[in-house]
Amino acid sequence: MSRRASWIAAAAVLAGLAGTGAALARQAAPQSAQTPPTAPQAPVAPAARPAGAQQAPELRPSPSAQTAPAPAAASPQPAPAPAVVASDKPASPAVPVKPPEPAKRQRYAIAILQALDKVTTETMRFEVPVGQPIRYKTLVFTVRACETAAADEIAPETTAYVIVDTQPKAQAGRPAPPGRQIYKGWMYASSPGLNPLEHPVYDAWLIACKQSIPVAPPAKP
Repeated sequence: MSRRASWIAAAAVLAGLAGTGAALARQAAPQSAQTPPTAPQAPVAPAARPAGAQQAPELRPSPSAQTAPAPAAASPQPAPAPAVVASDKPASPAVPVKPPEPAKRQRYAIAILQALDKVTTETMRFEVPVGQPIRYKTLVFTVRACETAAADEIAPETTAYVIVDTQPKAQAGRPAPPGRQIYKGWMYASSPGLNPLEHPVYDAWLIACKQSIPVAPPAKP
């Protein structure tokens, strides 16, 4: 056999093998690409119940158990006003509020005065008890009150209410002439010239008050 004949024979064998492989590939591709149809399943038979067993009834809501609609909320109404009961008793009158009493002045039992004789330039300081007349030469001094300012007053002041009468001395064989009042009013220790004694011969003024008098407590209502 020549070399050319052997080449031809080998080529024929290869061509046959290639054809066989292609046929096998065509047969395998449709089978793998296509999915075989699913076989219908047979109906499953219900499980057998034992003899004498009853089927449980289906639970259904009863008409009475259904939820009733909630009633509409009532609108709030104002509470009724309390009735006014007429009373036969008359209403008690309002008690007036009493204002506080002002502070009282401190009073004293003795006033200290000083007198001056303008002719002789003689001065004399003496005490005059409240309500008791005291004579100085031809003058008679009577003090009705001697007090100091209260704590709620603006300026502290010492004052005395004094009455001065003239009473000349009786001369031998002659009766004493009648006296007369020459002064009545308040004298102020800090301001002697405010209400002075006016007399051609004598002068007098207040110095101070002495021996305080206890103040009585206010009366209870």
